[in-house]
Amino acid sequence: MVRFSRRQGCFIIMGLIFLLLLASSTISTTAVVAGHNRNRDIGAALDDVPILNYHKIDTLHHALSISPQDFEEQMDYLSRNGFTTITPDELMAYLNHGKALPEKPVLITFDDGYLDNYTNAYPIMKKYGFTATIFLITNLVGHDERYLTWEQVREMQRDGFVFGSHTVSHKALTALSREQALEELLSSRQEIERQLGSKVRYFAYPTGAYNSQVEEMVKQAGYKAAFTIRFGQAGAESNPYALERIPIFRGQQTFRSFFVRLNAAPVLERFGLIRN
Repeated sequence: MVRFSRRQGCFIIMGLIFLLLLASSTISTTAVVAGHNRNRDIGAALDDVPILNYHKIDTLHHALSISPQDFEEQMDYLSRNGFTTITPDELMAYLNHGKALPEKPVLITFDDGYLDNYTNAYPIMKKYGFTATIFLITNLVGHDERYLTWEQVREMQRDGFVFGSHTVSHKALTALSREQALEELLSSRQEIERQLGSKVRYFAYPTGAYNSQVEEMVKQAGYKAAFTIRFGQAGAESNPYALERIPIFRGQQTFRSFFVRLNAAPVLERFGLIRN
């Protein structure tokens, strides 16, 4: 029996992914070509859109912390390869009505609303002309020095960043009573709207925990869509209240992990390995 080291195994897996990419001539790593957009209402297939999911952009040695250097390398890759950032409104207009997107769309999201999203990620994204959607824990905004202030949020909003809800306290909604969960959903949305003067339409599940009952409460609370931490891309078969994302983690080879996750998702979906 042939045995492989962990490193050899990683290279074999990467090689297989690249072979699948080359063999799949109809798949593009860029997900959507605007000229081929069609209306889902008439049953035509839509290409999938990658949604990247970040948390912290700092130098902490934590899986959820991407260094500013690694983050800039990733943004530079997206820029050099012609990606354009989109908003959740643009994504939903495409998924629901087939409205055209840029040739290489990507939705970039951050969960929690950490201060480093402003101090580290924001300047890098402005450098490349990118925007993002940040899901806020409203009890922590302006009350914890590790998180954004409302003044910073408003500045980023003026530059095209979108802000959604990540609840009031970041408690898993599946562990709360119906009344408590609705309070988390409604109060967080109302506070963001009060602070920013604009409607809040989007939500990300704290800890990724959700079920059919929680989905119904998210609808009842007035959100148009909700984002999970399930690996995959958003497409015609996606549940708008359980949208897939591509989590980006820190690792020994952070850029390689980013590259493989971004480019492998279309192949894995085509062969039925993710999103059933």
